[in-house]
Amino acid sequence: MLSFGTHLTGLLASSIRQLLDFAWTQTRACAFAIALLSGVAVSTLLPGLPVARYDLLVAYGVLITLLFWLRGWETGRDIAVIAVCHVIGLAFELVKVSLGSWSYPEPAVLKFAGVPLYGGFLYAAVGSYVCRAWHLFDLELVRYRPRATAAVAAAIYLNFFTHHWLPDVRWPLAGLLVAVTAGTVVHFTVRGVRRRMPLALSFVLIGFFLWVAENLATYLGAWRYPYQLHGWQPVAVDKIGAWSLLISITVVLVAAAGRPGAARRRG
Repeated sequence: MLSFGTHLTGLLASSIRQLLDFAWTQTRACAFAIALLSGVAVSTLLPGLPVARYDLLVAYGVLITLLFWLRGWETGRDIAVIAVCHVIGLAFELVKVSLGSWSYPEPAVLKFAGVPLYGGFLYAAVGSYVCRAWHLFDLELVRYRPRATAAVAAAIYLNFFTHHWLPDVRWPLAGLLVAVTAGTVVHFTVRGVRRRMPLALSFVLIGFFLWVAENLATYLGAWRYPYQLHGWQPVAVDKIGAWSLLISITVVLVAAAGRPGAARRRG
């Protein structure tokens, strides 16, 4: 009986260590996002400056990007992927802001059609997270279908534009995404132990934490939804689904950049 209790205690302690190490590695993967949101938070406390806050955040975003590259935390290939995420994000912002989905109410010089250039860094931060997680967890996609997944991810991205004029097909697309990723497993390492998770589940989990980050970002004034213009309110829960779909685009881009094991197949 004593031996069983000791064994159970050991298993519990090992599980807790695994969980803490997983959480710490995830925090390291989020380093760019944490640095960016910290800069947004600090910028709200600065006294009146001759430079607009949004413009200051553009310079800050460039600096932390250079820092991560120079320190070797991100490779040149990572920076290229992150830059693509930045451009895709800005295109997304231009359409959404023009349609009134949300806004950047503060003035800025580096602002086009209501969208400050720093807005792209919010998407770059997501790209940075996926790239760093790939390195830190030694990620590997098993039974990954690159072409089918990329096609559905592209359709998801387009639907976020076209649903303003055409029927919204995000639910059928969500079903397609589940279908094309059925059997696709993410293998990752925590404390030397190789673990796995369905790719579709990872999309949902990342979507949830992006929703949490979005609540923090809007609270800090990074941008505003129409219902937040006269006082902050929590971001609608349905945004979890939107982020869960959008993250597929980032994963497809990072996998296409030639990550080891990205297209590996097993029987």
